[in-house]
Amino acid sequence: MSNFDIISKINDDIANKKNIAVVTIISANGSVPREPGAKMIVYEDGKIYGTIGGGRMEKLAIDEAVKCIRKNQNKKVSFDLTPRGIDALCMGKAEIFIEVYVWPVKVYIFGSGHIAKSLSRVFDFLSIPYSVIDERKDITNRDAFKNAVDIINEFPDKSFSKLKIDSNSYIVIVTRGHSLDKDCLVKAIKTEAKYIGMIGSRAKVKEIFNILNKKGIYPQRDKRVFSPIGINTGGKTPDEIAISIVAEIIAVSNNARVAHMRDLS
Repeated sequence: MSNFDIISKINDDIANKKNIAVVTIISANGSVPREPGAKMIVYEDGKIYGTIGGGRMEKLAIDEAVKCIRKNQNKKVSFDLTPRGIDALCMGKAEIFIEVYVWPVKVYIFGSGHIAKSLSRVFDFLSIPYSVIDERKDITNRDAFKNAVDIINEFPDKSFSKLKIDSNSYIVIVTRGHSLDKDCLVKAIKTEAKYIGMIGSRAKVKEIFNILNKKGIYPQRDKRVFSPIGINTGGKTPDEIAISIVAEIIAVSNNARVAHMRDLS
């Protein structure tokens, strides 16, 4: 596999809104598996495309690259390929540079109804990557969400353990029912997500919060929770609500002050 293949794959991954790390050997002395310039792509789940020589060094490089993706930071790492170093027998030294390409906003839409479809159109227009989670395959598919990064056909509240939700993640809960919204909210609060928005009227939100408060869960104390969701635009249609939600996500990502629906009396 040549670097031309690697670079072509990098371009494809970026176009498909995947978070990746590109690992490049920048120096090599003595006996090392690959030459300077050798590249490898590392994905969030630790899978790779290409190789920098395999073995112990590559395994450690993959681990470091995954950490860099999560932290959204580049890093230079040196390896001593001796028994005293990383317990290798190459008897050389190598240095790698890890360069990450991470989307600043990553959205998970729980539910695939009218508002979810409207959200997808706005996210498409803004080139914001999003995934859709809903077990209903007849309405949660590529025909409905052509540009979604992932479409996950599972019950929304049962899918959290399989998702890569981190501090760059924004959660939008717009499922088909209040009870399912509530269950998703409970799971969402346990993640590292930067933003957790839940659809609902003020009365519905109050009812859900009261139920959770009796169980010792207090969403209203979590500054990441925005419910009712969106900024105050007065909009009523799915498209208008979607625009207010996306505007809120942009505001949160930029630490901007806006009139959030949750803060209105």
